[in-house]
This record gives sequence, C-alpha cells and structure tokens, in this order.
Amino acid sequence: MYNAGSPFGPDATSPGLHIWRVEKLRPVQVPEATLGVFFSGDAYLVLHNGPEEQPHLHLWMGEQRGGAGAAAGERPVTHREVQGHESDLFMEYFPHGLTYQEGGVASAFKHTRPSPGSGPGAAPKLYQVKGKKKIRASQRDPTWASFNTGDCFLLDLGQTLFIWCGARSNVLERSRAQELAAAIRDGERGGKARLEIVADGEEPPEMIQVLGPKPPLQEGSPEEDVVADQSNAGAAILYKVSDATGRMDLTQVASSSPFSQSLLCPDDCFVLDNGAGGTVYVWKGAQGGDRGGARGWHGRHHPLPIPVPSLSLSRQVEILPQGHETPFFKQFFTSWK
Repeated sequence: MYNAGSPFGPDATSPGLHIWRVEKLRPVQVPEATLGVFFSGDAYLVLHNGPEEQPHLHLWMGEQRGGAGAAAGERPVTHREVQGHESDLFMEYFPHGLTYQEGGVASAFKHTRPSPGSGPGAAPKLYQVKGKKKIRASQRDPTWASFNTGDCFLLDLGQTLFIWCGARSNVLERSRAQELAAAIRDGERGGKARLEIVADGEEPPEMIQVLGPKPPLQEGSPEEDVVADQSNAGAAILYKVSDATGRMDLTQVASSSPFSQSLLCPDDCFVLDNGAGGTVYVWKGAQGGDRGGARGWHGRHHPLPIPVPSLSLSRQVEILPQGHETPFFKQFFTSWK
C-alpha cells in the first residue's frame, strides 16, 4: 500500500487519520475539514496510523452503495464497516461522532467544495440562535436571506467564527451565541479558531466575501422569540431504542425539551429527534456493548430503519458516542456535566 506508485500517495505513511473516498475503483483523499462526514451512496477507505500500534485499514460501505466490491482491485482490508453498525475501534477515530448524508460522489462534491474565505476545504456553516428562555441554535443556509435583525447568527468559516447579532436581538441570544462559538472553538477546533463579534452594519470583508453584498434584512421582533420558545420546547423528543421484541422499536422517554441528562443511561442507546427539519441524534451509551440496537442497524433505505415519526431521507443523522457529545446535542438538556 505504501510502495512507490501507490494510489494512496506518500502521506499515507504519516501518523494519524487518513480517509479516501472510492471513485471508479480509485481512492480520492477526503479534505480534513470534512472528516467524519460520510455519504450513503459511497464507499470509503479509512486508515489510522497509531504511534505504537499496527496501522488499521477500514472499508466503510454506505447503505446505498449496494455491494461489498466497491474497492475491488485494492488490497484486502483489515476491517469492514457498514453504515449504522460501525465497530468501537472505528468510532474512536471520530470523537465528535459521524454525520450521514444522502447521495454519492456527485452530490458529495457539492457539499465539500471550498468556498471563498472559508479556509482550506471548509464549507461555511450558518447557525441561527433564537429564543428568549428556551434558546436554540439551528443550522441555516449560509446566505443573507437567512438573517434577520431580531436574532443572533454564528457564521462558521473553520478557522474563524463570526458572531453576528441583530440590532433587536436579546441579551440571552447574544450570550448563547458566544457560548456556542466558544464551545465549537474549544471542543472541535482545539482552541485554535478565532472568535469575532460583529455588529449589524459593521460586517468585515471576510463575511461579505462569503455571503455576498448585504441586502436589507428582514425585521425581527421580541414576539417572535416568544413563539420560538413555544416551538423549541416541543420540537425535540427523546426515545430509547429497544430490540427486545426482535425488531427495532422506540419508546418515548420525554416529549419535550429541555431534558435531564440523567435520562441517558450508559447501558442503552437513545434517539433525540429535533422535529421535522432538524438533525436526528443517536446517542450510544459507553456500556451498551453489542446489546444496543444502534449497533445492529442494517436498513437499506435509511441510516435509521426504526420508526422515528418525522424522519425523512433528507435529514441529517449524527451518531454520538457517550463522552463525545457536541454543543448542539447538549443544548437540549437543562444542564450538562
């Protein structure tokens, strides 16, 4: 695999994690900024070179790939991973969990293409922070059309996090946006990302380069925050996964957020469904072993072949091992220890 002329290149011998997407039986390296994002229609080769252990090579198969021969012609792999029931070793490479997205190579290029001002390989992300008492951060399209003057927005460009607050945003939204940006910087960027607070009307050139010229924005109002509180309170539902009957079933644990962290039992697996348009989070307890239903998912049409009421093919699914929860998952709980 590492000899001269290898399709993996000389970087494959360096320590750390390396990922290639298989395209026409050839490996194409995945940008570092999108490690942990897997498209269901593709196959991937994942290599981990540990400092004191033998290298581990994994073949990851998306459920829509339709066969185990995606890497025909390559050397046999040490591990074979199938979407939805990845091994513990594989999950250790991704401390912030996995993200499944629909589509294959063609759509993957659309999502991973670098955008101006976003840094090497990083696609810009925009989060809206809205509410008065029950504040939530929700991902939005990174365009000015997503903005309004009544809320705060976090523009994530990888190496820089811009915290933009509308003139009519409230103090709790501003505080929550700063907390979220700091959590991303410290938890996902190793403390190296730069945080910058931006006032409405004082947008720096880097924001304009990504979002384009700023048009007149939609007006926001305090009344909208009250409505958002009511919506946020009932948007998320927490389920426990069970296969006691021989099939995958969900038992509702709590019908509205915020939840108590004590509901998450380390022996089990849970699904947090953030409404029709939000992310579905799969939380895997550290002591669940192979008993948890999440490790046995093998549905052919969706990463979650269990009856999540509002699940559709267009929604994102994130698998989070216990101890590696993201700030966006933690926001649905009253407190997190």
